Amino acid sequence: MASSAEGDEGTVVALAGVLQSGFQELSLNKLATSLGASEQALRLIISIFLGYPFALFYRHYLFYKESYLIHLYHTFTGLSIAYFNFGNQLYHSLLCIVLQFLILRLMGRTITAVLTTFCFQMAYLLAGYYYTATGNYDIKWTMPHCVLTLKLIGLAVDYFDGGKDQNSLSSEQQKYAIRGVPSLLEVAGFSYFYGAFLVGPQFSMNHYMKLVQGELTDIPGKIPNSTIPALKRLSLGLFYLVGYTLLSPHITEDYLLTEDYDNHPFWFRCMYMLIWGKFVLYKYVTCWLVTEGVCILTGLGFNGFEEKGKAKWDACANMKVWLFETNPRFTGTIASFNINTNAWVARYFFKRLKFLGNKELSQGLSLLFLALWHGLHSGYLVCFQMEFLIVIVERQAARLIQQSPTLSNLAAITALQPFYYLVQQTIHWLFMGYSMTAFCLFTWDKWLKASEGLLMRLGGTHCNLGQRGMLHACLPQWPLSPQVYKSIYFLGHVFFLSLLFILPYVHKAMVPRKEKLKKME
Repeated sequence: MASSAEGDEGTVVALAGVLQSGFQELSLNKLATSLGASEQALRLIISIFLGYPFALFYRHYLFYKESYLIHLYHTFTGLSIAYFNFGNQLYHSLLCIVLQFLILRLMGRTITAVLTTFCFQMAYLLAGYYYTATGNYDIKWTMPHCVLTLKLIGLAVDYFDGGKDQNSLSSEQQKYAIRGVPSLLEVAGFSYFYGAFLVGPQFSMNHYMKLVQGELTDIPGKIPNSTIPALKRLSLGLFYLVGYTLLSPHITEDYLLTEDYDNHPFWFRCMYMLIWGKFVLYKYVTCWLVTEGVCILTGLGFNGFEEKGKAKWDACANMKVWLFETNPRFTGTIASFNINTNAWVARYFFKRLKFLGNKELSQGLSLLFLALWHGLHSGYLVCFQMEFLIVIVERQAARLIQQSPTLSNLAAITALQPFYYLVQQTIHWLFMGYSMTAFCLFTWDKWLKASEGLLMRLGGTHCNLGQRGMLHACLPQWPLSPQVYKSIYFLGHVFFLSLLFILPYVHKAMVPRKEKLKKME
């Protein structure tokens, strides 16, 4: 019997070895390598798509169950996703959530609690950026933490508003103000909701509680009839995912750093930047469309009914795809891209700066906040500085065309509309790519200037420097170009700064005095 047992044990060990070997062959790292992606990127994509089975389970088994079960489910699934992606580093989010709950309970509905929340959560996020920074875009625990930071700051502000006289609040503030006292489990469920934990979208505590209480459904008393709307967003997300996967090996920001790019004609450099700037945003579009589908499937995307009685499912929409693809203006892209984050900044930051009495100053400070929220790299500051400049110039140009009879008549010529559209879109996406260059290259030594010693060490070789702020990842075998923006003669800055100073004089010359007086009235 002993020999028989030993034989069985040997068989089990051998079988375990075969299974282990098989699992190693199917490891995420090898799968990611075969797909030409990083393991962390693959984990992120898997986690986003896991939201659909989680949502289906919630719809069919928990939609009208006790609230504590729903909060537990959202907390457990969110923590599982955090562990799958970041391992033990999930303690960062857990710590901030617990401390945020204590701030609300101990400081109450006070401005001190709001300021403490803002300072602590932003300081924690910025410290995370500092200690984990490299010269590349790395998927690490700070990625979902920036989403969490906005959630918790918004929670503190809404809790503060809940203690005010309702008549002293705007209609928007009344909608989001929290009248009750959230429990730790409620805050955890709100924070870890699997459909938005990793990449957003942003939503309020009140909206989340409506989901938990079964109110977010187009059929009262039944689960939401949201399968088709969710599948539509999923299908659109998959379309963008396939497009990005096919194009990403051929259109990269690394190529902007090469001597080969610098040696091409000026028109080629501009067109490459234009195409790359449009294409690089598709990875964000993909993630937001897929996660929006998850939110719609659970019911969180329910946004009431249209006038004709048709249910709206855009409460968690982070993209207006048609507007994004067709609008030829920068303000159109801003209105169609990362919608919920922009709405959060407008609601909790921009409008709260009304006391400054200067709309441009409030907008500038809001964009500075957004730049810091994205990270400590100089490229973020340059990108949002460009956005601020471009939006101001675009508004000036639109006002000039509207108020000048000559230009407005010229703009109204039907036969020239396609030409105008083509020119606008070319300018739009060229300078969107120009702005995104700094955003995606992060550090000044990439988007502006690389040191001569760095070029000597890295030119034409494969490398892996671990120093912060240096070219961290291995680049293709092209020699590096010392200055990306110089290669197109700082075209974006020159073009828009020139227009900023020239347009007021053009406006003075082309707008009749009666139009100016009418405007003043």
